[in-house]
Amino acid sequence: MKRRIVIAGVTGFLGRYLARYLMEGGDEVIGLVRKEGTAPVGVREVLWDGVTLGDWGEALDGADVLVNLAGRSVNCRYDARHRAEILESRTASTRILGDAISLAKRPPRVWVNSSTLTIYRHAEDGPQDEVGGELGSGFSVEVAKAWEKAFFGARVPGVVRKVALRTSVVLANEPKTVFAVLWRLVKWGLGGRMGNGRQRVSWVHIDDFCRAVEWVMERDEFEGVANLVAPEVPSNREFMAALRGRAGVPMGLPATRWILEIGAWALRTETELVTKSRWGVARRLSEHGFRFRWPRLEGALADLAPGRGRVMVGVTKK
Repeated sequence: MKRRIVIAGVTGFLGRYLARYLMEGGDEVIGLVRKEGTAPVGVREVLWDGVTLGDWGEALDGADVLVNLAGRSVNCRYDARHRAEILESRTASTRILGDAISLAKRPPRVWVNSSTLTIYRHAEDGPQDEVGGELGSGFSVEVAKAWEKAFFGARVPGVVRKVALRTSVVLANEPKTVFAVLWRLVKWGLGGRMGNGRQRVSWVHIDDFCRAVEWVMERDEFEGVANLVAPEVPSNREFMAALRGRAGVPMGLPATRWILEIGAWALRTETELVTKSRWGVARRLSEHGFRFRWPRLEGALADLAPGRGRVMVGVTKK
């Protein structure tokens, strides 16, 4: 049956893919956008500012699902201004969506909110799950905690089921994403280990990201937090070796910590994005029956490698 799904953050990388995926299945997608003409083709746009209530809230009245992916990119230097933008773009948008839902006569039955696997500590000694995983410390972790607090603290009608997806790095063959950047480094001969290479790299294929979002929409019994990460979590050394193998590049120069610091400064980003060991496991999704289409890195890389026509074509419901 056709569903009406509202996506906040539909203009971002994940929002665009998810919108195309859902529309392919026959769903109606409404995108909350800050600028007219920025949503994917086929998405009905509704203007909002992500901060204040307005007529945009009417889009939630009668909708089946709300998916919130709104938030400033973390691929930047963590100066005071950017820190404030990263935090506020996530918490403010989440709070105002909660306010809009509380006013709806027919609120969405499901609210799926983005979160991040970064909420866990740097872990090289074992995987972190939703039950026994240990939360970390530092700026990125505090942002994740505040984000989930705003989400679960939102006072909405009891009929609204909430799911926060703690998502790992999402791999897709699209410009400026993690996969595209690392592929380019490998091709330039710079695809060796980063730092000591022992940090774990949690990842998920874009297909499985979209499938998981739809899966939690359809499971009436599923709520709370859920890690979204493929079963195989390699070390950075192993991850980069797999990329080199797929690209046909036998060797790659390693990057020591000080080289990473210089590179991060030059690229206006932070080393934490590649040096933190994110070792998650999707315990709750797996226990409830979700099965990953791309559980192993080799298969995912083979599917995403340039030349397979995957750039910006979206995912398909195979």
